[in-house]
Amino acid sequence: MQKLVCWQDAPYHGGFFVKLAIMDVTIYHNPHCSNSRNTLAALRDAGLEPRVIAYLDTPPSREELLRMLAAAGLRPREAMRTKESLYGELGLDGADVSDDALVDAMLAHPVLMNRPFVVTPKGVRLCRPPETVREIL
Repeated sequence: MQKLVCWQDAPYHGGFFVKLAIMDVTIYHNPHCSNSRNTLAALRDAGLEPRVIAYLDTPPSREELLRMLAAAGLRPREAMRTKESLYGELGLDGADVSDDALVDAMLAHPVLMNRPFVVTPKGVRLCRPPETVREIL
């Protein structure tokens, strides 16, 4: 969702400081995760109403996931919930498991995808801790 944002640290104009920008923000969210809830709250506190994607129900496409990983500078294993029991059950903990196999596993089992990913025009971050979102606002 696009949102008109005002910042007070912008140039002086007509008696007040204002900077206008359009920011399109998406969060891949799990409402049961405190990091995800806190990141969503930080976005809203910044005056943004992001597009919220419940990724467990609506996982990203392969192309979207690969684009997010690349933009965030992450390898697939770095974006996985390695402590999730399914990770070990599927044998994904082996050093010989390819990046393609890890991406396939995240798409087939979105619970393996770490969260929350936030996408803005300024970049993509896996927001752990939630304060990481500030880097792309």
